[in-house]
Amino acid sequence: MGASNRAQLHDAAQKPPAERLLQLIWEQQRLRRGELRTLDGREVQVLHPGWLNREAGPDFRDAVIKFAAEAPQTGDIEIDVESNGWHAHKHDVNPSYRGVILHVVWRGDKAAAPLPTLAMGEFLDSPLGELQHWLASDAREELPIALQGQCSAPLKQLEEHVWRDILAQAALIRLQAKAAHIEARARQVGWEQVLIEMLFRSLGYKQNVWPMQRLGEISPLVLESMGGERCPASLQAVLFGVASLLPEDVREAKQSVDAYVRHLWDIWWHRRDSLEEQILPREVWRFNGIRPANHPQRRLALAAHWLAQKDLATRLEEWLAQKVRKQDLVSSLLEIMQVEKDDFWSSRWTLKAARMTQEQPLLGETRLSDVAMNVVLPWLWLRASKGQNSGLLDEAENRYLSWPRAEDNSVLRQARRRLLGHSTPGVLKSAAEQQGLIQIVRDFCDHADATCENCPFPALISSVSSRK
Repeated sequence: MGASNRAQLHDAAQKPPAERLLQLIWEQQRLRRGELRTLDGREVQVLHPGWLNREAGPDFRDAVIKFAAEAPQTGDIEIDVESNGWHAHKHDVNPSYRGVILHVVWRGDKAAAPLPTLAMGEFLDSPLGELQHWLASDAREELPIALQGQCSAPLKQLEEHVWRDILAQAALIRLQAKAAHIEARARQVGWEQVLIEMLFRSLGYKQNVWPMQRLGEISPLVLESMGGERCPASLQAVLFGVASLLPEDVREAKQSVDAYVRHLWDIWWHRRDSLEEQILPREVWRFNGIRPANHPQRRLALAAHWLAQKDLATRLEEWLAQKVRKQDLVSSLLEIMQVEKDDFWSSRWTLKAARMTQEQPLLGETRLSDVAMNVVLPWLWLRASKGQNSGLLDEAENRYLSWPRAEDNSVLRQARRRLLGHSTPGVLKSAAEQQGLIQIVRDFCDHADATCENCPFPALISSVSSRK
């Protein structure tokens, strides 16, 4: 990246951004992750950014950071605007901050840095103004505990086609925001690699997004270690090994599962040395509350099949160019994204689980919808936009707006009740309407207090209603 582009990304402002924005940038890792260095010049790899802490103490807990050639460290992250915030806020004498392993600031002074410090202002992946707009509307994943829903009454006064059109417009904003996130990373790694990274990320769910994304980021090294081989079973072994998800207690191969695990170890041992520095600590994974179908082992088994396909990106672009009936959208994409029957994973949830009574595919329609709305369609929309292909751009938007309703979640349930006055999922007829409702929550509800004070959305809807 040239000096002029780097200067543009810095977006030098008269006053530094608010600490809350810095927290969002760190949480979403909107940084040029391959270039991070501390103020004293040490390379920094963020294996996991940590969990946002809403209580007293450091801003993020249980992050996993690797400095240069050192072993990964697990600890806390503190976010401040300036390096001197460490002393100014008396973190240096507060026992709650003893676990901080990295101080992240907007701009730093090496002389004022008592511990490893990263000045994030030097490493943004997009101009600050773009990040501020994107993160303000799309970064939070938790709905406020209580919403008064002052917009509910004016929304009820709108004709159905009007409020559905509002949801469609909000959904397209969300599509563009996702595409902007993809574009920022594509500038660093290219189109096909960013597709793989986003697909890996989409399999991580809330608990394991970052370790899955990290595995996507190092997937070129995984492929390199294979010497050109793209066998899904071998890729599974290497991915499990790098992820520290292979069971340590390898027993005698008296049962089929033990024989399979031993086979995975045999493959991994031959490639471990070349990937030693990329191995993730097992501590980066979260298993509590995860259904067996969502276990990282099973999701990595699926990701290995995608990684084994050399032409996945091409086949997706061809899918967009084909004529597909609305009722065939899911089945036609599933035909591309679904993988061949996996002898082991078709009948087991994890490496240690008992055999299922009924076989299950690695990818079902529910997960496919999440992948389509969050990765495939935004990626295709961006490709069409950058290629200035208006026909494919319209088609990507049409498929996004026409995609069948996806699985319900807590954010949608709360929003339907507070904003639309409906508790049944069926009031939203498409995945795009679900996305649009989430976007409204992000743009408005998440920036208002429990009484909706100073929220502009109710007045905005009232003005629409008065123009009917």
